[in-house]
Amino acid sequence: MLNKSSSAFKTIAEVATELGVAPHVLRFWETKFKEISPMKTNTKRRYYRPDDIETIKLIKEFLYDKRYTIEGVQKIFKEHGIKAFLNGDVQKDFFEDMPQNSEMALPADTSQAAVKAFKISDSQSEQLIALKNDLLSIADDLKSAL
Repeated sequence: MLNKSSSAFKTIAEVATELGVAPHVLRFWETKFKEISPMKTNTKRRYYRPDDIETIKLIKEFLYDKRYTIEGVQKIFKEHGIKAFLNGDVQKDFFEDMPQNSEMALPADTSQAAVKAFKISDSQSEQLIALKNDLLSIADDLKSAL
């Protein structure tokens, strides 16, 4: 692969490789985030501008690193605008001090603290933990059977 200028347009394969995501993920995100709008040729081949790539990096960070849902990221962009994050007007860690809720982010684990952040009762929490343990047991049984 040629080393392109940082201002050069890139294909979907180049962007996918650079960011460590599959091309189909980029196509899917394009349907969910109006902020991603690569140029398309008559044959529908995508070419991503540097701004598109920065937007995708930001979306990937919110989804993969900060564990927000797609709906949560859409809400953040609607409320603050993506340019505010890309320009540094709003810090990416701005939301770390906010209480997490099921609409915005997924828990990183299933500990009691993470479950309580979703404001469910103790009995619901116990049921979820028991279900998780049952599923882990089933997964172990399946692995043993193979």
